[in-house]
Amino acid sequence: MTAIVLNLKPLIELNDDQFEQLCRNHRDLNFERTAKGELVIVSPVGSEGGSREAGLIGRLFAWNEQTRLGIVFSSSTGFRLPNGAIRSPDAAWVSIDRWENLTPEQRKKVCAAVS
Repeated sequence: MTAIVLNLKPLIELNDDQFEQLCRNHRDLNFERTAKGELVIVSPVGSEGGSREAGLIGRLFAWNEQTRLGIVFSSSTGFRLPNGAIRSPDAAWVSIDRWENLTPEQRKKVCAAVS
């Protein structure tokens, strides 16, 4: 997988709402943001990587169906990390407690505030 990293500073610094709008306006692209505020455009994975990702999500989903301990998310979901970065992992799981602490508005955001 290749990524293009754009340092937009000092020209512009995208706040969270602007970043989310950018993601919505360009749904055909996958964006992430580094802790330094750099914009990352992530290319799709190849067939082998996509197959491994699907297997991981499948196993995580099956485990969660049995335990009912949380919510499983795909690689299309962005998460805010403690350092301020917004990343989209190959697969993600959030505990029920953390999920229920989010407001309905936070749950709808491109980047769930679960850090």
